[in-house]
Amino acid sequence: MTTPIEDYALLADQHSAALVSRDGSVDWLCLPRFDAPAVFAALLGEPDHGRWRIAVEDAEVVSRAYDDGTFILRTRWRSATGEAETIDFMPSADARADVVREVRCLSGRVVVESDLRLRPGYGAAAPWVRRRGDRLTAIAGPDRYDLVGPELTADGRRHVGRHELTAGESVAWDLSRTPSHLEAPEPLDVRVALDDTRRVWDEWNAEITADGPWGRYVHRSLLVLRALTDADTGGIVAAPTTSLPEDPGGVRNWDYRFCWLRDSALTLEAFLFHGRTQTPLRWRQWLLRAVAGDPEDLQIMYGIAGERSLPERTLDHLPGYLDSRPVRVGNGAVTQFQADVVGEVMIALAQLRDAGIAEDDFSWPLQRAMLDYVVDHAARKDQGLWEMRGDPHYFTHSRVMMWAAVDRGVRAVDEYGLAGPRETWARLRDELRDEILTRGVNPETGGFTQTYDTTEVDASLLQIPHTGFVAYDDPRMVATVAQIERDLMQDGLLLRYRTVGADGLPGDEHPFLVCSFWLVEQYAHSGRRDEAVELMEHLTGLANDVGLLAEEYDTHARRQMGNFPQAFSHLGLVRAADALRSVREGTPQG
Repeated sequence: MTTPIEDYALLADQHSAALVSRDGSVDWLCLPRFDAPAVFAALLGEPDHGRWRIAVEDAEVVSRAYDDGTFILRTRWRSATGEAETIDFMPSADARADVVREVRCLSGRVVVESDLRLRPGYGAAAPWVRRRGDRLTAIAGPDRYDLVGPELTADGRRHVGRHELTAGESVAWDLSRTPSHLEAPEPLDVRVALDDTRRVWDEWNAEITADGPWGRYVHRSLLVLRALTDADTGGIVAAPTTSLPEDPGGVRNWDYRFCWLRDSALTLEAFLFHGRTQTPLRWRQWLLRAVAGDPEDLQIMYGIAGERSLPERTLDHLPGYLDSRPVRVGNGAVTQFQADVVGEVMIALAQLRDAGIAEDDFSWPLQRAMLDYVVDHAARKDQGLWEMRGDPHYFTHSRVMMWAAVDRGVRAVDEYGLAGPRETWARLRDELRDEILTRGVNPETGGFTQTYDTTEVDASLLQIPHTGFVAYDDPRMVATVAQIERDLMQDGLLLRYRTVGADGLPGDEHPFLVCSFWLVEQYAHSGRRDEAVELMEHLTGLANDVGLLAEEYDTHARRQMGNFPQAFSHLGLVRAADALRSVREGTPQG
């Protein structure tokens, strides 16, 4: 039986991530990076595609929660004979790639059951395994996995164990990954690793400001965004998973383990607004490295270290989550032209300047190069924010973001004395504004349209006021929102768009959570605060028991869908909460 997406919790070490189910099964694990081939891929297949389950025999889970401000997960079990606690975490204080799992008996007597199925290469390889003392070593190609802990015995192609504990006793295992040509790593001191991991998260939390009615959701969302940020490179992945479907049984299955410039830029804004400056600065350095070179080679996404080649292929041996095929790794959208991307980046970098982070001799010249790219491609149609796989169009949101890009260029010259072709940027800014207000507005409704050649709307139009192009309560936005509510609202949540238009793919999809968070923001800033609060309460109620959100929500089956946890959804939550707070306090939103 397929485990519901919302039954998973995230483990993270700021380099990679794992998903562990409510019943104690790690069904997804990529080491040592987010985009590495999974060694546990049961999430997209069957248990024999790789998993690591640790559970208490004949027990039920009575609670689970993270230690405050961390991704140290504690799960409480209760059986007829006793109670136990599982502590799962990925050490975050060193350069190792480990998952640690400990079970402590809290009262009475419990039996701990273990089922380990190591399957490197997304479940395609059965490794060669040997045991020496308390160490189980599995090798397959470039990968070496070492499990240190109480003995597990071979049972076909898996290793299993049963360990009886009484009150006060515990067992712990450490699974580490190293390149197969290297020697085994030294045994990990579990207690020290746990304390060090808590310290790393505590140090990052110390500067976070997140209060108000939704403060705990904002705090957890900011932690998710930090967990999806590589601590070394500064690259921010959109999600730690691939191919969790938007349309169960369909083909809308994408690999999100890469760094979209758009998502990363919006993450930068969220961190800045909540007291973090070092993480955004590290991302700016990642950006400079990733896009360095000919502006014509600008991409919408890159690898975690700035890799440019992200070829899309399918894993035909995996049946997919809810039989959704193909299972994809890599992302073919990397080759698309999406005209909005530079705008989002320039908005974020302008906020970094406004926060007092000065430009250096690399960062501003690179922004000038990106603006040259906008000028050179000003007449070009694109695939839009939603990465349509149909024909290109003039998407109104994309044109507004191009306007925002050159607007921030002009402001950089005027407000900070930075050098650049101000008049060229100002002329294009004015031309784009006139064009958008002429061709991107429906003459019958007075609202913005999805593209210049349709009367359809899409939820990306809710982002227009955030750029400063028009006010949230501008009559054109009021008319746009009215049509969005009429055409895209499904059981109280928003679809991205109607798939009958420029989508280019078969099948359908469910409401995208970020879109509804954008609507909260729009309501809050346009005098509809009560509706904003009501929708915000509904949306935060969709988070799972440990505060995580996927990409979509199936309102009929009442379940989360899409890659998980999704940076865009958590970004939307943060922005919506910030909007409500700024309206309540009567202060402008940053």
